[in-house]
Amino acid sequence: MLGRKKSCSKGLSQRLKDDRISQLTESLLCHILNYLPTKDVVKTSILSTRWRSLWLSVPRLELDSRDFSDFNAFVSFCDRYFDSNRVLCINKLKLTIGDNEEDGFYLKSWIDAAAKRKIQHLDVHSLSRFHKIHLNLYKCETLVYLSLFEVTLAKGRIVSFPCMKTMHLEDNVYPNESTFKKLISCCPVLEDLTVIIYGKDTKVFRVHSRSLKRLTLVRISSFHSGAISGVAINAPLLCSLSIKDNISKSFIVNNLGSDAKLDLSILFGLWDFDEASLTSRRSSIHRFLPGISRVKEMMICPRTFKLLCQYAKLGPLPQFGNISGLPQFRNMSRLCVTLCVYDLKLLPTFLESCPNLKSLILDSDPNSKKMCFNVNDLISISSVPKCLLSSLEFVDIKSSILVYVAGMKLVKYFLENSTILKKLNLCLNYCSPKDDIFNKLCKIPRRSITCQVAIVFD
Repeated sequence: MLGRKKSCSKGLSQRLKDDRISQLTESLLCHILNYLPTKDVVKTSILSTRWRSLWLSVPRLELDSRDFSDFNAFVSFCDRYFDSNRVLCINKLKLTIGDNEEDGFYLKSWIDAAAKRKIQHLDVHSLSRFHKIHLNLYKCETLVYLSLFEVTLAKGRIVSFPCMKTMHLEDNVYPNESTFKKLISCCPVLEDLTVIIYGKDTKVFRVHSRSLKRLTLVRISSFHSGAISGVAINAPLLCSLSIKDNISKSFIVNNLGSDAKLDLSILFGLWDFDEASLTSRRSSIHRFLPGISRVKEMMICPRTFKLLCQYAKLGPLPQFGNISGLPQFRNMSRLCVTLCVYDLKLLPTFLESCPNLKSLILDSDPNSKKMCFNVNDLISISSVPKCLLSSLEFVDIKSSILVYVAGMKLVKYFLENSTILKKLNLCLNYCSPKDDIFNKLCKIPRRSITCQVAIVFD
């Protein structure tokens, strides 16, 4: 019997020695738990007496009201975590709340508790209805990251978010234009901003920031209900701008730098690009273009490409000193164009505005494949822009275009007319007739004696 007791005691001692985790300090354990999902963190409370309340000291919380049996259980859990007697900091808080009428009241008290605990990351995701974010949100002066989805912001004086660097605002309700403008301008060190605008919101959205470096703006409607008020951007440090907007009728971009990258998908609220429609937006397009004329890189979608090329064909505007056409994008060195095969003939028109272009990537709109027939008769590229004669060094042509250009007319156009071209990439699929393509390439004369043609199979 004595031998058995000694053996059990020795076994227990060994197990305790092997349980290195329990020997760690509470602060270190909380640091480890901080990397686990909240569900798993709470489950550790059943391990032992020591672990029973340890999850309450973890400074990160992610909660979804749908994970609880009922609303009262959700409130009880949150109230325990946000207990006013707890003085620990809350670093990250993510709340996904449902459509319960009382959610808004409790949300106010929880955000207030988080603000007192110097919260740095706040993510509020509302489900199925818009919950109102009260004024206490504006007291969270330690916030570094803020994400709001389908909430209503309270009308009031926004003081400051002195530490805010990243903000994601999606489908929220702003009581007036001033509230949105203040929300952005009160962040003196803001660097990344994403704004996805509620489809029926007709406000003018103004983004004014002296620190902003990256901006993504989305304003999309799947049906045509008429153009609405536009967007105004003034951010002198902006180095990356992405706009996807098919309903705003006007855009103003000021102070976009010479090193900026631009991803452009805008229609000025137009669905047709006939002369009458373009003329109705002519002033708006004219005011927008100078603001982006200094960009270094541009990505452009099929419909925006067509809109701008069609606009360039309109005559001069007397009210603007008889200026017409596209501006000169003298700083642009890289251009990525996705276009409909039918619009290839417009390419030289756009390239005429890029006199110092070095790299060109061409892809086709996948929707245009359904419309293609006898494309050989529709493509005629004759003029040679200045960039082909003086600056263009790299051309990348995707397989989706080559499929529809009989006789590789596009490849021939660049090889025969580019004087300093260094490399032309052809991206082919494995179903392409390789031998036929090789034979045709060998027969095409190259104006640049240093040009290499590389074939890549996707």
